[in-house]
Amino acid sequence: MERVIITGVDRSACSRAAADWAAREALLRGLPLRVVHVSPPDGRDTDGQRSHDPGPDGLRPDRPGNAVAERVAAELSDRHPALRVQCLSLAGDPVAALRGVAADAELLAVGLRGEGGRAEVPVGSTAMALTRTCERPVVLVPGGRPPGRADAVTVGIDARDPASGAVGLAFEAARSRGVRLHAVHAWTLPAQAADRPFPALEEDRATWEDDEVQRLSDALRSWRGKYPEVDVLADVVLLAPEVALAHAAGSSGLVVAGRRSGRTALALLPDTGCPVMVVPV
Repeated sequence: MERVIITGVDRSACSRAAADWAAREALLRGLPLRVVHVSPPDGRDTDGQRSHDPGPDGLRPDRPGNAVAERVAAELSDRHPALRVQCLSLAGDPVAALRGVAADAELLAVGLRGEGGRAEVPVGSTAMALTRTCERPVVLVPGGRPPGRADAVTVGIDARDPASGAVGLAFEAARSRGVRLHAVHAWTLPAQAADRPFPALEEDRATWEDDEVQRLSDALRSWRGKYPEVDVLADVVLLAPEVALAHAAGSSGLVVAGRRSGRTALALLPDTGCPVMVVPV
């Protein structure tokens, strides 16, 4: 796997926010950043100018008038002088192109919406498709609002079937940032409680919750051993997963979720100002 971070950019403010987050993440990890712009396959950029013809792999060089990636890379270099940054232009479908260049990367960072995206649509079609199909972690970065306080990394975890990739990346992110990991396990009352015509007894609820606490402790045990320097807050909450994560995200700089709970992660984006990482496994 190539040790590089990818960010997909266009002319939108959302993509600029994603590029800046990716630049800071690249510096944190000591990795180069590759800034990628994808324009329509007919060879015309969104300003109507014809680009150089793409090669057999879809690549074409940046040039004046079609240098979206080059301009963003220059802006990032000005803001982050220590950053190692590359730029790349592609022609084709944005989802397929970004998925292709990110296949061997550490992660792909994109904005919530691209050029022409409507403000009333929380997550654009490109970002949505990438979270569902990309084989590498995808980070969705909100733009246009202040970031959340970066004193924790939050991970949504199903203690019955934890997504090891998401949990591992969350621990690593907390370690590299020197912040607490907030591990959130949302649970619901057992089926037999829902079928009862009267509310569950408090002692029954306490017993069920103790079971969930033990499950979460078991799921985190090996990771605590691997990352002893990470302070972990294990949180078991009787809430819908998206509600539980939204509450936890208020004090976080990053939320991590596995792809199978990606719908949960996407649901909380309108209510949180911090980036959300969706991990394939």
